[in-house]
Amino acid sequence: MKLLDLPIGSAARLSVLDVEATLARRLRAVGVFEDEAIVVLRRAPFGGPLHVRTSSGGEFALDRRIAAAIEVLPALDDVAEAAE
Repeated sequence: MKLLDLPIGSAARLSVLDVEATLARRLRAVGVFEDEAIVVLRRAPFGGPLHVRTSSGGEFALDRRIAAAIEVLPALDDVAEAAE
């Protein structure tokens, strides 16, 4: 499943960052990396960015094209709690 497809309020664990190396480094620098818990807080209208929170506490907006390139795995209970 892609991060872009994750329902609002649902938590997941990041599995693959399928982006170019420079962007992957930037994402990891702000806490978006493989095996991190993440939750989608809201989606901006008209194709705008996704507002997400990681289990390490970072909150930010991700462009939908980037979110479409990030693979996630369904959350387990401990993942959902960690992302809240």
